[in-house]
Amino acid sequence: MERFILHVDVNNAFLSWTAVERLRKGEQVDIRTIPAVIGGDEAERRGIVLAKSPVAKQFGIKTGEPLYMARNKCPQVQVFESDFAIYRRYSNRMIEIFKKYTDQIEQLSIDECSLDLTHFLLKNETIEDKAKQISTEIKEKLGFTVNIGIAHNKLLAKMASDFEKPDKIHTLYEYEIPTKMWILPISDLLMVGKKTIPKLQKIGIKTIGDLAHRDKQDIIKRFGKLGKTIWEYANGIDNSPVQVNDDKPKGIGNSVTMPQDVADIVKLNEVLLALCEQVSYRLRKQNMLTNVVNVQIKTNTFDVYTHQKKLADGTDSTKYIYREAKELLETLYNSLSNKQIRLLGVRVDNLIDKEEMQISLFTDKNKEKEKQRKVDDIMDELKDKYGYNMVTRAGKMNINKLIRLKD
Repeated sequence: MERFILHVDVNNAFLSWTAVERLRKGEQVDIRTIPAVIGGDEAERRGIVLAKSPVAKQFGIKTGEPLYMARNKCPQVQVFESDFAIYRRYSNRMIEIFKKYTDQIEQLSIDECSLDLTHFLLKNETIEDKAKQISTEIKEKLGFTVNIGIAHNKLLAKMASDFEKPDKIHTLYEYEIPTKMWILPISDLLMVGKKTIPKLQKIGIKTIGDLAHRDKQDIIKRFGKLGKTIWEYANGIDNSPVQVNDDKPKGIGNSVTMPQDVADIVKLNEVLLALCEQVSYRLRKQNMLTNVVNVQIKTNTFDVYTHQKKLADGTDSTKYIYREAKELLETLYNSLSNKQIRLLGVRVDNLIDKEEMQISLFTDKNKEKEKQRKVDDIMDELKDKYGYNMVTRAGKMNINKLIRLKD
């Protein structure tokens, strides 16, 4: 099955996070707009530039150089100390946003992550629209920007994220490799270090395309195991999975914006079913149960309303989650004077590990639960085998006419 991978990289992370925190505390000047760097103790002349503003970059200041050199290039540059407690906090907030979109998250560093969204796209959603939604939410809620690379594997997504910056979204699909990646200098290829570059250049390899077109066995003979890796990378080959972090989500949700305002409760319920199916699918993949179902709606006047219900028993059943969500939606809908709905969302909270839930056996109620569990298991197996959107429940056949992601 074709994978859909995002690589998200925070633009100028340390300086951006410092700027956002200072603005949050009432500072009037955004240090991203002045000559500014993040560094250590300048008085002891042992600090280095950890991050620089775009304005500082214009003066030739480089990441990794001593602060006194930066000061020589730009006497008016302002230096701010690093604060990793702040950086970790903003990094964690960003990851919490990712968890709304997928459970398959690999944190590669404090400011970059790989996300696998293969099984987390609703019908008629595109991976490009999903990336736009993630980028916009981070910008609006957290105050900083990211670059996002889109591809079918982690390597190409990473390469794409390094294209033009800041605040950009780039694709690098296999058919785009010759025009977007092979033209780049060999130094831009992942795993090609400073010691390897001159060795490759010595045998006439100056671009990634040069390496891609060389005989694989010759490269392996010259560079060993590293040679195999960099030749495959030059050809866009990478089968490594997104290594999911072990921490469990506190909640799982999804929302969609309709292509036009919807006032028909029947159509809204169809959208709701699609959302509940995806949320419950993710819940089962995490081997967790929910005790709270929450429904959110936004009208065409951008008024937001939410309603939630605590369940008597934990569940991961699509049928039961949809049943409760449907009641919540109808309650909200009936209370509105403006029934033109722009956005609809579903979220489950108060999650617990399935193993923690003790269920008494041999009751009619649990026989029905067991029946629904088998239905969900079959649906999940089919989706995993044939693709998430290849198998849908009754009532969702026209869902592609109703929903799209927010631009």
